[in-house]
Amino acid sequence: MQVRVGPSRIAGQGLFAVEDILQGQRILPYLGERIAGTERARRLAAGNAYIFHLNYRYALDGQSLENTARYINHSCAPNCRVDNTDGRLWIIALRDIPAGEELSFNYGYDMQQYRDNPCHCGADTCCGYILDPQYWGRLQAETSRSQP
Repeated sequence: MQVRVGPSRIAGQGLFAVEDILQGQRILPYLGERIAGTERARRLAAGNAYIFHLNYRYALDGQSLENTARYINHSCAPNCRVDNTDGRLWIIALRDIPAGEELSFNYGYDMQQYRDNPCHCGADTCCGYILDPQYWGRLQAETSRSQP
């Protein structure tokens, strides 16, 4: 699948489709070193933004230059999802994606320190933070409690 890195309206650099991509197509893998949870915590604290949580024991450090998928930005209305197939992460098209469109997926963060992760995706449905949709209702409840 042909993709290119370029300036993003969401954040910094983004990954863009060079050709039309059909819904359900595997676009590219998310590559990286498999690391344990303690190492994950150390690398996150050191500022590594390319850590992909796999499960309670392991994560994938996608900081490697060969990992083109690391340029995919978060969106509250993503056009891609991540599929874990036999321990390998694949970026999959959620819908047809025309050439030139920026690729995005929901990073799926939890509520822990959500205020430190504001979202700039610009989607009509943007919740304002990089959060998994399962937390959006809790976010609305929390913000309404904090308002006078």
